[in-house]
Amino acid sequence: MHELSLAGSILKIVEDAAARERFRRVTTLRLEAGRLAGVEPAALRFALDAVARGTCLEGAAIQIDEPAARGFCMACCRSAEITERGQPCPHCGSLQVQTDGGDALRVVDLVVADD
Repeated sequence: MHELSLAGSILKIVEDAAARERFRRVTTLRLEAGRLAGVEPAALRFALDAVARGTCLEGAAIQIDEPAARGFCMACCRSAEITERGQPCPHCGSLQVQTDGGDALRVVDLVVADD
């Protein structure tokens, strides 16, 4: 379950921000896990709850947005939504489709409190 490792990395990002910006508690953590990011949102949420105990992230509401993946076809120069890597272009059938979004996991924002 690589989501536990991802959760640890997310916690490190949040704790670094807390030290830098001097906040004590996160009330809401919003993440973006693209559909081609290779992340299972339910498993990530479970892992975040596990690693958050005793940290500034404990008790935070966790929102995970799952944007659709997009691909750019290098043959016909058009973009389209894709559901998997290696999928042919829905416009021309070419296999020269480069992922153009929806393949990343990132921290979008934090809502924090000083109390």
